[in-house]
Amino acid sequence: MLTGLRRHARQLVAELAGPVRRVRLRSGETVLEVEWHGVGAAPAEVVASQEPAPVAPPTAEPAEPAGQTVVRSPIVGTFYRAPEPGAPPFVSVGDLVRPGQVVGIVEAMKLMNEVTTDRGGRVAAVLTDDGQSVEYDQPLVALEPA
Repeated sequence: MLTGLRRHARQLVAELAGPVRRVRLRSGETVLEVEWHGVGAAPAEVVASQEPAPVAPPTAEPAEPAGQTVVRSPIVGTFYRAPEPGAPPFVSVGDLVRPGQVVGIVEAMKLMNEVTTDRGGRVAAVLTDDGQSVEYDQPLVALEPA
């Protein structure tokens, strides 16, 4: 199992564009976590441990309000509500949106990734501040049926 995790980590790091600061892989009870400090390339060898990872108590995800859907972050990065500083936001509370419409941008590794909604509705709330760091699958915008 450890050999497979090491191989997978090396392959993942080799395929990513730009410098890699942190990698975390989990397979069952085995966790591989590598973090590099400073600027530069990742080390050639990745070492894994079979020590059990500390288990955090499950955090309760805030439930989606009844009748609302949430647009979530597709990637870890920095969320922006507008295409550039000083520009009007993509959406504001009360706006009607259609499927495929851009509701924000998440910047990751100097790349701007559009966040789109997969369904239409009215923006009930923008759940993340402009310029805030976001995690994968973090709720960004709440929509209610229109």
